[in-house]
Amino acid sequence: MATALVIENDPSDDPRRLGDWLTEAGLELTVLRPHAGDRLPETLDGYLALIVLGGEQNAYSSADGTPGAPWFPALEGLLRKAVRHRVPTLGVCLGGQLLAIAHGGHVERGTAGPEIGPGLVGKRDAADKDPLFKWVPLLPDVTQWHRDEITELPLNATLLAASSRYPHQAFRIGDRAWGLQFHIECDADMIADWVRDDSDTLAELGYDPEAVVLATAASLADVEEVWQPFAVRFASLALGTLPDADIPNQVVGRTLPLLGQ
Repeated sequence: MATALVIENDPSDDPRRLGDWLTEAGLELTVLRPHAGDRLPETLDGYLALIVLGGEQNAYSSADGTPGAPWFPALEGLLRKAVRHRVPTLGVCLGGQLLAIAHGGHVERGTAGPEIGPGLVGKRDAADKDPLFKWVPLLPDVTQWHRDEITELPLNATLLAASSRYPHQAFRIGDRAWGLQFHIECDADMIADWVRDDSDTLAELGYDPEAVVLATAASLADVEEVWQPFAVRFASLALGTLPDADIPNQVVGRTLPLLGQ
């Protein structure tokens, strides 16, 4: 089987359902856990795709310049190499924020407060010409769980989805790298764990933990209906089996200019 590299930034956010969808579509996953001491590779040689998952860390550095995690500078370098060499890439939540920062975007603590639980995002017009998003419905179901936001996209990014509270919900850089602010990988057990670990935040927001678990679990079938085919299309792109007709003419077979490379 062809191999995709998955970076797990936090033990609470593993590939879960996204991993199942990708393997069912023909990609074998090599999961590296830098939080447990795994070293990141210097290149993506031998990998057909890169997937970067979420985590509780901040994507941005602290005031004294300390990165949100010791491996983030190396991971940002890997994300730049992925875009430069047109390796299909998917960043989920924190992973999407790191993809943005790696290419000159900005991430900060969200001014609209945490976004938690089931929700909807709205496709932008550019999504209709995107090889993955063109088949996503106008208002897809997603799972939200973040405090930070992408306040400024990279100059070379294309906005694909937005919401009223957080306008940068999904974007593409070049022709093969996608960032999502929301989660598509979660199952009910993962959400239950997050609710337990984030109980103080939920209490501050006035959320009923049990209601959050139930509401999110009830939305998972709708999330799967949208994002399992999305994952299959991503795998097909990595495997080289996505029909050319599904790839916009303006991005087929050429590398777009990238910031800072």
